[in-house]
Amino acid sequence: MNAVTSDEQIKVMIVEDSLTARTMLKNMIETQPDLKVVDMAKDPFDAADKMRKGLPDVMLLDVEMPRMDGLTFLRRIMAQHPMPVVICSNHTEKGSSASMKALEMGAVEVLAKSSIGALSSDDEGMNRVCDAVRAAAHARVNPKAKKRKPPARELKPLKKQSADVIMAARHPNAPAVLKTPPIVGIGASTGGTEALAKMLKMLPADSPPIAIVQHMPEKFTEAFANRLNKLCDITVKEARDGDKLTRGMAVVAPGSHHIIVERTGRDYTCRVIDGPPVSRHRPSVDVLFRSLSIQAGANAMGVIMTGMGDDGAQCMLEMRQAGSPTIAQDEASCVVYGMPREAMERGAAERAVPLTKIAENITSFDRGHLARLAVKGAK
Repeated sequence: MNAVTSDEQIKVMIVEDSLTARTMLKNMIETQPDLKVVDMAKDPFDAADKMRKGLPDVMLLDVEMPRMDGLTFLRRIMAQHPMPVVICSNHTEKGSSASMKALEMGAVEVLAKSSIGALSSDDEGMNRVCDAVRAAAHARVNPKAKKRKPPARELKPLKKQSADVIMAARHPNAPAVLKTPPIVGIGASTGGTEALAKMLKMLPADSPPIAIVQHMPEKFTEAFANRLNKLCDITVKEARDGDKLTRGMAVVAPGSHHIIVERTGRDYTCRVIDGPPVSRHRPSVDVLFRSLSIQAGANAMGVIMTGMGDDGAQCMLEMRQAGSPTIAQDEASCVVYGMPREAMERGAAERAVPLTKIAENITSFDRGHLARLAVKGAK
């Protein structure tokens, strides 16, 4: 493994009024050789003074602070010095609402402070923080900023479990799933909240059922689903165990839980389950996609959108092998071209399409599938 030079390190500024939280975040970030905390500030005024000496690559920004709140500071940053910002917020209704607003304003990631504290002593908490910083550093926020090389995959190998810990893969010789109504699975991470909002707004009200995994902390996923529901013609809600997946609806996996799709006859049901992180995420796209490869086969469509890492790539390949059409968001429209790149390189995604064409592809899949069902029923 090659050493990381100071020029290659991702330089981080932490803006947080709590000394304990600042110190905890700094200690977690600096366990990684490719990350370096270059400054810490107790509030936006302190941060603004320190930014005059130089700008960080990534800022970790608290929402609730004295003298100036994080949203006001974020608005000024994006107007004057656009940069990748990771929001650190509380698990409260107010905190979730502020985080959704921050994402609309240009923040690229959200971290829940309470879960960071609870997990600060183990790898999951450290991975969550450091992965968010890395993803943010590779996000396309400022077109004038120097583009970073994709992160070296061998930089510091971390423990990663496959979907096998949740369910066994579909047997290669398993019989094809009978023709059933169409269903769509979507996975996204960094940049996905805004990309999903743009894409889902383009879908007609009578679209096929959609199951979504967006990497996001628990509590925040409910606020995210509620926001999508207000924007879209389809109904969007946070998934609950036992939800019937019907036309015109989409469910968003709740943070810290996996979702799988089960089929009884022609009907689909969403199950919300506990389990360890898969591909270092919970919820995991791989878990959802594996369930679709088993339960729906060619009746399902897989979509991977903007995000860091490789979650979803392996089990999207399983979907494709089961006969599912699969697509990935193209590089030009991604905030972070990580998950889609992995899906393309592994042959999991059949093709890459612009964000503006994903809804069109879903609708085409739906119409074609329904037409085939109608022909079969007429025979």
